[in-house]
Amino acid sequence: MQSPRDASMVLTIDSKLRLNNGVEIPVLGFGTLHMQGEVVQKAIQWALDAGYRHIDTAKAYGNESDVGIAIRRSGLKREELFVTTKLWNEDHGYDNTLNALNRSLKNLGMSYVDLYLIHWPVSGRRQETWKAMQRVLGEGKARSIGVSNFTKRHLEELQSNAGTVPVVNQVEFTPFLYQKALQQYCETNGTRIEAWAPLTRGKRFDNLVVADIAIRHGKTPAQILLRWSLQHSVIVLPKSSNQERIAENAAIFDFNISDEEMAKLDGLNEDLRTSGWDPESDQFK
Repeated sequence: MQSPRDASMVLTIDSKLRLNNGVEIPVLGFGTLHMQGEVVQKAIQWALDAGYRHIDTAKAYGNESDVGIAIRRSGLKREELFVTTKLWNEDHGYDNTLNALNRSLKNLGMSYVDLYLIHWPVSGRRQETWKAMQRVLGEGKARSIGVSNFTKRHLEELQSNAGTVPVVNQVEFTPFLYQKALQQYCETNGTRIEAWAPLTRGKRFDNLVVADIAIRHGKTPAQILLRWSLQHSVIVLPKSSNQERIAENAAIFDFNISDEEMAKLDGLNEDLRTSGWDPESDQFK
């Protein structure tokens, strides 16, 4: 895999990373959590206008139909876009997984998704679910399959009997939740990290280290957080329903954070989780 420092020198808004199955994924994605109806449809159009070509949704977001509408209205060809959706917890199990993806595809108005993820590692049902995921991959209903919110032990369990290695593990990943060991494990095994909530949901915009680096580069704290992830070879999924913020989050390809600044940001880890999920017990707190 390309090193973070090499990647930082050549990234553009059109940059992609190659997954372990050869499929290429845009490094900048657009998240759609907590947006429905005209709100998400407008937000996606603004994102596409700003250059995003990677849209991330999920059954649990309740907006797959709206995402599909926005994409069709855009006039862009389907193959120009990278679309992700996710299997929800209640749909785990072999047959349930197959049926759930069919429903998601119907909602999206698509014959395939570029990436289908297990949204959360539901205890006791991960293995049969992953078998079904491999089937939809073989059928072409998903070009790639992966997981979300999996820890090392979840991945080890999954891969003990799996024939297909997840292409990505979508997790919360910021300087304040710098999951370095998990990233190293994933990369060693050919799995890319995607960052959801890469902006800490705004909880650390006022951090003095982040603010100081932002001032030095003439950027916002949000742009610094996103650039930090990119320079760690992480795919980022910022979300916003504000047109100016959507454009701002995409304006992160005209500068580099120095090695010294990256080290300062790396040192901010405090295991900050904004989801309320306890990865050690597979439960929400």
